[in-house]
Amino acid sequence: MAEKRDKEAAKQAKKEKRAASKARRGQIFQAFHMQRKEDKALIPWMLGTFLVIAGLVFLLGMWIGIEWLLLPLGILLGVLGAIILFGRRVQKNVFAKAEGQPGAGAWALDNLRGKWRVTQTVAATTQLDAVHRVLGGPGVVLVAEGAPHRVKNLLSQEKKRIARLVGETPIYEVIIGDEEGQVPLRKLQNHLMKLPRNLKGPQVDALETKLSALGNRGAAMPKGPTPQGAKMRNVQRTIRRR
Repeated sequence: MAEKRDKEAAKQAKKEKRAASKARRGQIFQAFHMQRKEDKALIPWMLGTFLVIAGLVFLLGMWIGIEWLLLPLGILLGVLGAIILFGRRVQKNVFAKAEGQPGAGAWALDNLRGKWRVTQTVAATTQLDAVHRVLGGPGVVLVAEGAPHRVKNLLSQEKKRIARLVGETPIYEVIIGDEEGQVPLRKLQNHLMKLPRNLKGPQVDALETKLSALGNRGAAMPKGPTPQGAKMRNVQRTIRRR
């Protein structure tokens, strides 16, 4: 009886795995068609990337006398290069659509790669300015979006509020925007990754426990609408997993 249940469970798990794989392929296929409609240079760039990489590997093989053995490897690397190019062009397109929209910063933080602890809208105004709190290796990062003259005051107040609890833990401030001293939305991930690593995992956990007692202040940032094209961001993560 137990053996029968195990077989049924294994069969169901295999079925769910196939369904998930089919859904991922469907997402990628849909994203490709959406991107192709808006990006006329997508296919030429992908084809060129494939041919250049495959050609270079083949030429390397000719130089050492094993070109036909290296050809399958060149094809695989060419396909991989084309997929990476596709993902980056999707990312560029999505961030271009999201920039300047209310809630775009919250959306970008929600899609950060890596072990970041994001608390959205810890402070906000009725004009849809908002400050979000990010915890990670650097310490505390306060990320603001909205009108600079308003979010600077929000950042200052939130920093003072947090500093009472975190002691010597570094607190960084980031304002999303394209003006001097600001960080463009599309570069937010890279900016966070370049911050110094001051804390280890257990220290981040302890910090999160301390700050969990703080409530959010001000008007809540609306959940929607999601920045146009933002769903395609999930496709990039699917591509990377594949």
